[in-house]
This record gives sequence, C-alpha cells and structure tokens, in this order.
Amino acid sequence: MNSSLPISSSKPHYEILDGLRGVAAIMVVFFHVFEVFSNGDHTKQIINHGYLAVDFFFMLSGYVISYAYDNCWGQMTLKDFFVRRLIRLQPMIIIGSLVGTTLFYFQQTEGLGWSGISTTPVWKLLLVMVIGMTVIPVGKGLDIRGWNEMHPLNGPAWSLFYEYIANIFYALILRKISKVVLGVLVLISAGFTLYYAFTNSNGDMIGGWSIDDANQLRIGFTRLAFPFLMGILLARTIQLKLTKNAFFTTSILLITIFAVPRLGGSDGHWQNALYECFVLMILFPVIILLGAGGKIVNKKTNQFCKWLGDISYPIYITHFPLAYTYYAWVANGKHTLADSQSWIFGLLTVAISIIMAYVYMRWYDVPVRKWLAKKFQ
Repeated sequence: MNSSLPISSSKPHYEILDGLRGVAAIMVVFFHVFEVFSNGDHTKQIINHGYLAVDFFFMLSGYVISYAYDNCWGQMTLKDFFVRRLIRLQPMIIIGSLVGTTLFYFQQTEGLGWSGISTTPVWKLLLVMVIGMTVIPVGKGLDIRGWNEMHPLNGPAWSLFYEYIANIFYALILRKISKVVLGVLVLISAGFTLYYAFTNSNGDMIGGWSIDDANQLRIGFTRLAFPFLMGILLARTIQLKLTKNAFFTTSILLITIFAVPRLGGSDGHWQNALYECFVLMILFPVIILLGAGGKIVNKKTNQFCKWLGDISYPIYITHFPLAYTYYAWVANGKHTLADSQSWIFGLLTVAISIIMAYVYMRWYDVPVRKWLAKKFQ
C-alpha cells in the first residue's frame, strides 16, 4: 500500500517513511515465502509477526494521506481525490491479478488444499482475474484456490480492499472532523482492538482476508480502524524535531518487531496479544514520528530510501503469486526447512520478487501513472 503527495504539493517529502514502507514490504515477502514451513501453525512461522506490516501500512497510509491532502480541499474536489487515489493504486492491482492468473494456470500441487486448481475452467479463472482487477471481493462460488480468500489469485489484495474503504471514509467524513472527535474515535477503535486481541482464540491480530466469514470481516475492519485513525491523528497533532540516524534506528526496530518469535508459544495467548497491542499502539506511532522527524543527509542513503519506497507497493501487491508457486514446489517435493535447497529457492523467490517489483515499477507503473495523471488530472 502506498500514498503519495498531491502532484502540486510543495510540502517536504518524507524519504524515511518511504524507506520504512519498503523495509516492511520486504519483510512481508520473507514472512510469506517461509510460511509454508509452519505446517499450518502460524505460531511457528519464521518472521513470526510479519503480518503486522499490514497494520503498519494502514497507519502509515493514514498519516501520509492526512499530511498530503488535509490542506488541499479548497483546491480539490472529491472527484479529484478519488482520481488521484485510483491512479496511484489501481495500475499495480491489475498487474498483481495478471501475475496471479498466469502462475495459477501453471500451478500443480499436493497437500495444500488447492482442490479446485486443476479443475477450474478457463472462463472461471478469467472471471476471477477481471474481478480481482477491481479489488471487489469474491465469495465461495469463485474461491478457485480453496483457501477462503476474497482474492484467490493474489491474497494480499484483501488489504487494498480495506485501503479503498479507508480512503472513502477519509474523503467523505474524516477530513472534516475535529481533532477532539478524531481522538475519541481513536480511543474507541483502540478499545475494539484490545477486546479482539485478548478475547480471540489465538491471541493475535492476523486475519481479515475473507468475506464469507463474518468474523474475518470483523477482524479486517478492526485492523483497519485503529491504525488508520491513529495515523491521521499523529499527522494532525504531533511533530518531532530532527532525530539523528532515524532511518537506521527505525528500520532496525521495525525488522525486530516483525521477527520476534511468537510469545507464549501456541498456548500463551495473552502474552502475544499484549505484545501486538504494544507494537500497534506504542511502537508503530513512535516509528512513524521518528521517521517523519528525521532527515537524511547522506545522498546514497536518500537514494536507497527512494528506491525502497518506489518498489514497496509493487513488491507487496505482486509477490504472493510467486509465494504460491514456491509453496507448491515445497509441497510437491516434500521439502522441509532443514533442506538446503528449500532455503536457496526460498531466498531466490524473495530476490525474484524484488527484481520483478522493480521491473513492474520502472517500466509499467511509473509510465502508466504519468500517462493517466496527464490525461485525467
């Protein structure tokens, strides 16, 4: 997920936040690629809390959208805002659906529950692809992979569904409310987050990718509400002065947060719930504020942050079809994490995901968005 400043904006750009978005996106790739070795038990996953990157993206999105657009509504209509957001997000969603369709067509696997993968007619596959390009969720009738995903060809697209909902609420309601009202909404959403974290059967914040399960929808909106609202509140109320080495400090902190093993094991749910709530409500806001308050003086570091920011959204929205393919390779070969080939091909999958994200960004996303902006803005 990504947010950009209005084209005409003269506001300073947050290079460090761009870099952090890229760091989080790459950690998501590691999280997903090595997910297959948990044998279905996410409490044993490597990069165990990598799924919290989605919550970080939601908070970062709220912060950057508020910073970029709050003062632009005198010169910008609702149509202008939605056109900008569609141009920013939609081209890569289309590519993600195309990549997912292509790899799905050639995938064969055993033992992963992909019961419909070899019997799906081409017309149905193409229908799911076209719907996926719109980010409209599909139900059980079109769940061609069998994992109960709202986007079975490209799993992470579920978060873009919520991102669009957040953008709509911002444009229609949130941009108009006072800081006091916004603070109250943040507290209410924090209450829902705490309640869910400490009462669900797993003690974590994972989930939200299905529309067939009412509980999954509840998880999705719970995960969206607090971080997005908090991001807006931070942008409107708190500014930190220049902090030294902000990119290095915040990057290490973010990587550590995602890599921390499951707390309490499979049975200690409250320990993990406490950790994730602390991360979401304390550490993520601190990281964003440190990143926004920092400044990069080294040219190479600045270029690196820009590169990370440029590939962050492309890699997030296109890597999972490659992860599906890697899952199938592991399952068909019955490899384990102890096999050196599994590590090698897992790391190769991560590398290919990054390379392809750069290709999509450089030769598709940037040119297409420039053309669309020139035509419609």
